[in-house]
Amino acid sequence: MAEAVAEGEFLCPICMQIIRDAFLTACGHSFCYMCIVTHLQNKSDCPCCAQFLTPAQLFPNFLLDKLLKKASAHQQSKIASPVEQFRQLFEQGYDVSLKELNSLLSLLLDKKRKLEQQEAERNMQIMLEFLQCLRKQKVSELDEVQNDLQRIKEDLISVEKHRVDLYRARDRYSMKLKMLSDDHVRKRSWTSSLDKDISSQMCNSYDAQGSLTPLSNLQNERAVHVKVKHTGIQSMDTFSSGPNSKSMSQSGFAVMRKKRIQAQFNELQEFYLQRRRQPVDHLDNPGRIDDSVTNREGYSTSLADFQSVLSTFTRFSRLRVIAELRHEDISHSANIVSSIEFDRDDELFATAGVSRHIKVFNYSSVINESDLHRPVVDIATRSKLSCLSWNKFAKSTIASSDYEGIVTVWDVAKQQSIMEYEEHEKRAWSVDFSRSEPSMLVSGSDDCKVKVWCTKQEASVLSIDMKANICCVKYNPGSSKFIAVGSADHHIHYYDLRNASHPLHVFSSHTKAVSYVKFLSSNELASASTDSTLMLWDVKDYCALRTFRGHINEKNFVGLAVTNEFLACGSETNEVFVYHKAISKPATWHKFGSLDIDDGEDDAGSYFISAVCWKSENPTMLAANSRGTIKVMVLAS
Repeated sequence: MAEAVAEGEFLCPICMQIIRDAFLTACGHSFCYMCIVTHLQNKSDCPCCAQFLTPAQLFPNFLLDKLLKKASAHQQSKIASPVEQFRQLFEQGYDVSLKELNSLLSLLLDKKRKLEQQEAERNMQIMLEFLQCLRKQKVSELDEVQNDLQRIKEDLISVEKHRVDLYRARDRYSMKLKMLSDDHVRKRSWTSSLDKDISSQMCNSYDAQGSLTPLSNLQNERAVHVKVKHTGIQSMDTFSSGPNSKSMSQSGFAVMRKKRIQAQFNELQEFYLQRRRQPVDHLDNPGRIDDSVTNREGYSTSLADFQSVLSTFTRFSRLRVIAELRHEDISHSANIVSSIEFDRDDELFATAGVSRHIKVFNYSSVINESDLHRPVVDIATRSKLSCLSWNKFAKSTIASSDYEGIVTVWDVAKQQSIMEYEEHEKRAWSVDFSRSEPSMLVSGSDDCKVKVWCTKQEASVLSIDMKANICCVKYNPGSSKFIAVGSADHHIHYYDLRNASHPLHVFSSHTKAVSYVKFLSSNELASASTDSTLMLWDVKDYCALRTFRGHINEKNFVGLAVTNEFLACGSETNEVFVYHKAISKPATWHKFGSLDIDDGEDDAGSYFISAVCWKSENPTMLAANSRGTIKVMVLAS
């Protein structure tokens, strides 16, 4: 019977499982009770022979049900473990003597102790492996800490030695000033004595024409010489001593710099250790460090690099507004400045946005004039503009991209277009002139295409098809062969245009669309995203260097600008944020205040920074907001 059950001879024809609660039909077939009842609710026939059948013609099959339950229990006992079989025997009332029971208990106790021993050994082995791993890790950390302490010790000796040298140099300078001052007093005394000796000869010192005799000439030269030296010494004394207010100002500045160090101590510590652990050939740009610093005895390149960062970071603590520019149509709703860029010589800057105008301003006039600032050039365009890019070779050439997908190259001096490229099928978000090849420019669009153009040709030179909307494109400043592309797929795609079928690398860390990419150097790339972060990348080693947080950017284009040291971006809180590239927290920020907003406006809080731009390698910045206000600011202490 059990073998028949195992072979599937007692299966319900409906559910194909061993029959449960067997019921027999009038035609002689057996089914599970629930199966046949359910079947008869839909049809009135036997599932096996199709004979007419009703629920009244169903009868319990007690014999089959009993046989199946016994067979099933026997089958389960055969596949049960020895322990389960042993337990079942006792549950079924199997007779066992006291002697046999004691023997079984003794065996069970021995087995229990053996299992406990094995379990304890396994636990000890796990604990041993964990402690060994922990010791290895801590030894490694200790070695690293000891190496760091050794580097710090060497740097302390080097810095202290240089500090002593500076003090000695200051003392030598003070001594020299004192000697000059004493010498000046002696000369004044000697000159006074000499004046008395020759005073009697003054009446005879004129010739017939009234000219001075050689002796008088000598005396006059001496007087002039002494007078000049006296003036010089006075000024130097004034400089060396200085008024109390100046001394207090310097003291306050030093306190402020110390506070900035304490506020960002963990970040600075991390950067210092990172730099000191790196080999010299892995530093970002060791060539830019002053040779006078690295030539100091004991000064490594990495220490000099950190000193440069520390000095730059602590020097600036705020953004000071030095000029403000407001458009004449300030009451107009379409005032968002999408792009703002300096020209090749930093003499002019251009703005563009939804107002359908490219306005070019003279930077010097904006700084020096307080009246309403008017553009020196105003070019009307057919569509709203998204981006501008000056040609770094031809001063009057600028490129624009617009909401209709048209890329235009303009002659600013003549106020007319030179070339118009209309291959993009949707809005073009970004355009950029190559810094190394004046005739080449690149653009990106919502049509998921990157286009490379040449001002000498009417059609695109190269087209790269991508899978997501293009938000930004930028040439590597060191070569026109490499471009970075920011996309709505949250990634930055880095291409070699000589083989554009696949990117050299895809940088992935942002969690939303990448709205801007900008190069700090040939190896350093900054990106901005609507995930409210900026990131710094190494395009040589294809790795992330740092993530910057502090501003708010979730839906708008808020601008990104970089120098070789600083990153600046806007925020949807109507603030401009500045980061040092070595520190992930903001170095300073400035809020576009309520002075440029009418008190009665309900949507005053909806304004945001829309564009930023640095003056070339200069702590001066232009920033514009969605109201059309442009501010000129400088990093200050």
